[in-house]
Amino acid sequence: MRCETRLVLALDETSPHRALDVVSEVCGHVDAVKVNWPLILSAGPEIITRLSVMSDVICDFKIADIPNTDRLIVERTIELGASAVIVHGFTGEDSLSACVEAAKDAEVYVVTEMSHPGGEMFTSQHAEEIADMALRCGAHGLIAPATRPERLSQIRSRIGGSMKILSPGVGAQGGSASDAIRAGADYVIVGRSIYQADKPSDVAESIKEEIAAL
Repeated sequence: MRCETRLVLALDETSPHRALDVVSEVCGHVDAVKVNWPLILSAGPEIITRLSVMSDVICDFKIADIPNTDRLIVERTIELGASAVIVHGFTGEDSLSACVEAAKDAEVYVVTEMSHPGGEMFTSQHAEEIADMALRCGAHGLIAPATRPERLSQIRSRIGGSMKILSPGVGAQGGSASDAIRAGADYVIVGRSIYQADKPSDVAESIKEEIAAL
């Protein structure tokens, strides 16, 4: 996955036509597009393939099952054209290892803690342990919250420069792109602020410029 603008679009749009239009408009301003279940359930899995023609696609399926099921999900996702998948770490080392093995040359990002307030209830209490496990298993990177830059900074300190960090929660959830990058994120993930805008490319360009100015 390229690292030029350090901006990832979270495309939680449910209209396939709107989703494709938005990506066509902003693909020059983002390094990747992250898709989640709302779009997949609306457009079908083939939307991954269609989007992959325009941009690297991260499938944010937050995979969390037994190793064999995880392997099957990752394999099919990569076959459809995804460049990366996001998985949960709380299912343990055997499940995470299965995801990394199944991904082959694609990238695996592991959630350390969720960006919404509920993320402080359970996932944040084990974020450092999950980060350590992700490193042991050979994952490419982590997901850490822009909404809590102090936690993002702690996770960066924990892993050093050995893994990439993608940071969600910028924009509608209240996180700041510049704060997240300063705290140690390699990329920020922005959704509603971009894809719900009247001119998505203008918002994406503005965030890109904010990051570039650091």
